[in-house]
Amino acid sequence: MSARAVVVGGGIGGLASGVALSRGGWDVTVLERAGSLEPVGAGIAVAPNAVRALGALGLGDRLRDLAALQGEVGLRRPDGRWLVRANASAASARFGDQTLVLHRAQLVGMLADALPDGALRLGVDAAVVDPGDAGRPSRVRVRDAVGQGRDVERDGVIGRGGDAPRQGDGPPDGEPSQDRLGVDDRSPDGAEEIQAALVVAADGIDSPTRRRWWPDAPGPVSGGSTAWRLVAEAPPGEPGGAVGSETWGRGIVVGIVPLADGRLYSYVSVADATGVPTTFVELRQRLADWHAPIPSLLASVDPAAVLCHELRHLPAPPASLVTGRVALVGDAAHAMLPNVGQGGCQALEDAVVLGVRAGGGTSVADVPASLWRWSDERRPRVEKIMTLSARTAAMSRAISPAVTTVRDLGARLTGPWSEALGAWALRGVLGWRPPT
Repeated sequence: MSARAVVVGGGIGGLASGVALSRGGWDVTVLERAGSLEPVGAGIAVAPNAVRALGALGLGDRLRDLAALQGEVGLRRPDGRWLVRANASAASARFGDQTLVLHRAQLVGMLADALPDGALRLGVDAAVVDPGDAGRPSRVRVRDAVGQGRDVERDGVIGRGGDAPRQGDGPPDGEPSQDRLGVDDRSPDGAEEIQAALVVAADGIDSPTRRRWWPDAPGPVSGGSTAWRLVAEAPPGEPGGAVGSETWGRGIVVGIVPLADGRLYSYVSVADATGVPTTFVELRQRLADWHAPIPSLLASVDPAAVLCHELRHLPAPPASLVTGRVALVGDAAHAMLPNVGQGGCQALEDAVVLGVRAGGGTSVADVPASLWRWSDERRPRVEKIMTLSARTAAMSRAISPAVTTVRDLGARLTGPWSEALGAWALRGVLGWRPPT
């Protein structure tokens, strides 16, 4: 009998889980709600721990072909004064790998390419209607969402995997025997029901799976800021145009990250307490006197191509990331604020560890116990990183003149030791290595 694994959600965590499980011998189906593939206009920094995770999925060489090395980086004030400058390549000496930067759509396309043919279905709503247990499979109800589900032509773009799948009507009346694992049925309302020995819920921060089967788990809360993300051409002749930096003002953070193709990925977060701009034009006006290339970079972008969203996170992961035969991964389990750059990286770690702990000959009957061991391994780590991200976010969105003065002074005084201090603070995060 070929064990079946179903992944609900086609974002980074879902696709990576599909790749990891297929490499571990599972017959994998990844279900994504989007009916068509859309580019996501944002970049992503793949930290050393995530570089190793992708290497474990057999994608290390492809990653390096597509990505740019993160070179000189630093922290600046709005007037352009450097508070901290460092060379990110030093991370390679400390952690064995360097942070790589690429367009998010390239990472998703790379993961989709690594799935078996026919494993990815678009245009379907998927809901876990029975999590299963040691004696029976999980059941996932699947309906057409926006047109017929179909195999994906992998071209480096992504459907919006964070969209929430529709919740099911409830557990089925009957309990199928274990010898029916992997058999598809049709319910009276025409929905397809897939039985699986393992289900990965990668359905995002608003995960219907988490809400239904983890009713006591905390839901998402506001991070106190609104963010804009964009990718644009580097303004010609602008000083600092090709240097990665993050600029901290009073309640405002602007990041600039060079990509391999010469474009710049930029993000802006504005604390709610400062009054959030209602339009991108208003945001441009607020940052008009910030250092170059920020004003010209924002001026060069079509507002329609800019992503804007409230920053939200989970205050803590559920007490366990597993129920029955269902595992929560990525934002569904541990959505975190972006200030440490580990949201996607931790989703990749989730997937790699899951592929090891539930792969390699794990019997169908042993899946629930294997998932519990995976949860015991992953939960303490992601909880610490969630806390670190929230604390860093609180510092970056400070608006009090006294607090920001002390913050900036502390950054400037520690500048000569910033690389060593940063490496020490993040050693537990960036030093992670895949299990064997």
